Amino acid sequence: MASVLILTGSPSTVSRTAALAGHVADDLVAEGHEVQVLHLRDLPAEAVLTADTAHPSIAAAVRAVIAADALVVATPIYKASYSGLLKVFLDLLPQSALQGKAVLPLATGGTVAHLLAIDYSLRPVLVSLGARHITTGRFVLDAHIDHRSGGPVIVDDATIACLDRTSAAFRAELRSPDAQLSALAAATA
Repeated sequence: MASVLILTGSPSTVSRTAALAGHVADDLVAEGHEVQVLHLRDLPAEAVLTADTAHPSIAAAVRAVIAADALVVATPIYKASYSGLLKVFLDLLPQSALQGKAVLPLATGGTVAHLLAIDYSLRPVLVSLGARHITTGRFVLDAHIDHRSGGPVIVDDATIACLDRTSAAFRAELRSPDAQLSALAAATA
């Protein structure tokens, strides 16, 4: 099974984005994948903003990205783009940090006007970092996520069904022969 790193780019400690990512993480764990979650808000702000890649927390986060077989990148959408916190972190990564990896982008937002933010703002950055395959992402309206109950409670059945299809497609990608070859190549490099 694959090692999957989930990056959550919300600066909020009570986060719909983290709840959405948690739902996908549960699916991955249930299938036997090793899952690690990195809430970017927990990284030291000064080190992130000054691009201090030698800082132990930043260096460990970058190593976790490079070591993972695949990533789930979850972000709230602000002003038609992914979060600044995620942007600053992605800027710290080496140019080939996602080389050979499958990536699932997830986003939350307050309006359907942000529906295409994954494809028009986040996907190009993930491609530039060398992602092998970026699976079809999922945008979920904030109104469809109840994040106050302590767990990732998705409000309506249609949203759960869509998210589960997205998660299933990502898990299928992790089982693909290309993904297994990429993981083997990374392990022997």
